[in-house]
Amino acid sequence: MVPIIETRALTKVYHARKTAAPALDRLDLSVEQGEIFGFLGPNGAGKSTTINLLMDLIRPTSGSAALFGMDSRRSAVDIHRRVGFLPAELALWKGDTARQIIRNIALVRGNAPAQIAEAEQLAERLSFDPTKKMRDFSTGNKRKLGLILALMHRPELLILDEPTSGLDPLLQQTFNHMMLEVKAEGRTMFLSSHVLSEVQAICDRVGILRNGQLKAVESVQALTRVGLRKVSVQFPPDNAGLNGLRALAGAGDFRQQGEQWQFSYAGQPGQLMTALAAADIADVLITEPSLEEIFLTFYGDNGKAN
Repeated sequence: MVPIIETRALTKVYHARKTAAPALDRLDLSVEQGEIFGFLGPNGAGKSTTINLLMDLIRPTSGSAALFGMDSRRSAVDIHRRVGFLPAELALWKGDTARQIIRNIALVRGNAPAQIAEAEQLAERLSFDPTKKMRDFSTGNKRKLGLILALMHRPELLILDEPTSGLDPLLQQTFNHMMLEVKAEGRTMFLSSHVLSEVQAICDRVGILRNGQLKAVESVQALTRVGLRKVSVQFPPDNAGLNGLRALAGAGDFRQQGEQWQFSYAGQPGQLMTALAAADIADVLITEPSLEEIFLTFYGDNGKAN
C-alpha cells in the first residue's frame, strides 16, 4: 500500500538566515493510511517548515515529498482537495463572520450544503459561535474555526499544525474524541504538537524532531518503554543509602518530596536492583516515564533543543 505521506531526504535551508543551517535536514518519513502520527518538537525544531513543504506553501531546497503517492509540487491542486489543513496562523477575512467564511470556502470546494451542515455540527461540538467576525476572535476561537474548516469536507488526510493551541482542557478532550473518530473511519492525521499529553492520548506513532533532524520514530507504546525510568525511594531516617544511589551510573535528577527521594534512571535494570538492595530502603516505586519525560531526554531540562 502506498503511504499517505512519504518524504525522501526532504531539506529546507532559509538562505536569508545568518547561519543558513537547514531548518529541515534530510527528512525521511512515512505515514500510513488510517494512523494518527504525532510530530513532536519545540518551537523552531522544523515542524511548521515540514508541514508547509508538504502543502507546497514553500519549496524544498532538495529532496521530495509525496501525498497519496503524488508529488507535493506537481500535484498540489489535486492533493489540496483531499486534505484538511490547519496552519499555525489562520489568516482569513477579518471583516467577515465565521459563518460567511465557512459558506465561502464551502462554495469554492463544492457540495456546499453538506459542508455547511457538517460545519454546524462541528461548531456545536466545539462550543463555537459562528456569528462573530473574525477580527473579534480570541486565539482559541481562531483554532476552533480552523478546525471546522479543516474537517467540514471530511478529508482523507488531516494535516494540523498545533491544533489545540489556545483551547481549554475540556475542548482539548473534545478534540481528542474527534480525532479518534477520524481514525475509526479509516482516515489519516498528521499532527504537529509540543503538547505531549494530547499526543500520548491519541497518536499511534510519533516522530521527534530536533534542530531540523528526525531523532526518533516510534509507536507511543514503544517510546514509553525506553530505558528511562522514574524511581521513588523511601529510606530509613538516616538516609544512609542515598549516596550509593547517587553514585549509580545512569541515575540523576535527584529530588526530595517529603519523605521520598525521586530520581530518573537510564541504566541497566539489574544494576538498579542491586543498588536498591544495598541501600537498605524502606520502600520503592519504579514507573515508566511519560512522553514529557522522554521528550526532556532529547531536549534537556528546559525543553529547548540543545
